[in-house]
Amino acid sequence: MNVRYESVIGLEVHCQLELASKLFSPCPLEIGAVPNTRTDAYTWGLPGTLPMPNRAAVQAAIALALATRCTVHRHSRFARKHYFYPDLPKGYQITQADEPYATGGEVEIPGFTRDDGAPWRVRLHRIHLEEDAGKNVHVGRTSGVDYNRAGAPLVEIVSEPDLRSAEQAAAYMRELRTLVRALGISQANMEEGTLRCDANVSLRPVGTEPLGERCEIKNVNSFRFLARAIDAEIRRQTDLLTHGESITRCTLGYDHEHDRLFVMRTKEDAADYRFLPDPDLPPLVIDDAWVDEVRNALPELPAARRERWRGLGVAADDASMLAAERDLAEYFDALLVATGTARARRAANWLVTDLLGRLGSAPIASCPVPATMLAEIVTMVDDDVISGRTGKDVLGLCWSGEGTPAQLVEQRGLGQLSDAGPVDALIAEVFAENPRQLASLLAGKDSLRGFFVGQIMKRSRGQANPRLVATRLDAALGQAAGSTEEPS
Repeated sequence: MNVRYESVIGLEVHCQLELASKLFSPCPLEIGAVPNTRTDAYTWGLPGTLPMPNRAAVQAAIALALATRCTVHRHSRFARKHYFYPDLPKGYQITQADEPYATGGEVEIPGFTRDDGAPWRVRLHRIHLEEDAGKNVHVGRTSGVDYNRAGAPLVEIVSEPDLRSAEQAAAYMRELRTLVRALGISQANMEEGTLRCDANVSLRPVGTEPLGERCEIKNVNSFRFLARAIDAEIRRQTDLLTHGESITRCTLGYDHEHDRLFVMRTKEDAADYRFLPDPDLPPLVIDDAWVDEVRNALPELPAARRERWRGLGVAADDASMLAAERDLAEYFDALLVATGTARARRAANWLVTDLLGRLGSAPIASCPVPATMLAEIVTMVDDDVISGRTGKDVLGLCWSGEGTPAQLVEQRGLGQLSDAGPVDALIAEVFAENPRQLASLLAGKDSLRGFFVGQIMKRSRGQANPRLVATRLDAALGQAAGSTEEPS
């Protein structure tokens, strides 16, 4: 029997908070520091040390919970998660087990809708705080442990199994990264390990409700590899089920060089971490006043920004791209202030196509053209002061530090030709130089019209008003056709 299967995916995302110190210690926190130079007695788990909660970490965690519409609980608890591994100095990790600080909530994935047209929202099961472990480092046949990361503050965001494809899973991860960056609580770089993801994947026959046996993919370090790993696991499980075999629950790693999965360990039962309340930490109390304080300080969230921009006519893809980074979103808003919201769509086109095209992968903070200068260019093109082609040239000159747009247009005589007389003179010159093509056009070869427009624009160095060129060219062609007609 040919059975069609549906993939069911849930993600467990670890996000390292961008703070000056660790979760339970004043020890400095620095990504990329020399191994084992950002440690202290608590990090090493030395006897007599006690955890001291980092208020800034809790505040950042509250902001994330509010941004994802979670319920923030007044009381939550920290617990000890016991396991023995070289990167865990104390022999246990402090986390939140049965009493997390936030539950529920949801994240909307841009670009995905359900069958009824409603936005695709991924429900969250919980968000909790925990400290990170260290990092095992393997060089050739030698292994070591870097404890700089041990004790770093993490939030773990656990979704419900609401994702249905690898593409959706990657988009959900990107939206989480966009959100935490907008909040200013994390850089969330998968390559640096400040954003990490475990994916739980199972299959079930289409139209059924019970979940199939799930397998977990660990430690995927890029959005592209996450999608590829999930696709590989869907193919693996589909092949097994199609051939009448069962799925064995296991933990998998992903080899991106060969696009294959490998079994790290099997899980017959859940691991026994012997969770118990941490006796050194009282309950975490988050009162209403603290929640209100954080809520009042929240910036405009990416989803709200996208919706506002779409209401101004900005294309959905452009809105998503511009909202993805906080600095870029603020640049675009500054651009809108300078151009006026009526030009929002054209301003977005200039920013996405021309400015970001020059910027490449560099951050917007390194852009040498401020939003006010780009706004000048957009406005001058829109008001027919200069042509679009000249606008691109002016942008290049501004990029090189040659001056402001207004200065460049005035000093270099770049203003658009918007008078009929000079344009008619250019048309007459082009006609005189191309009599054969003119005769073919008048004989009905309409494709040559573009040739003449191009020649006129080239002769004007791109400064002729394209709409005026089109109008005057039609008039000149009418006159030329009339002059070639046989007398009656």
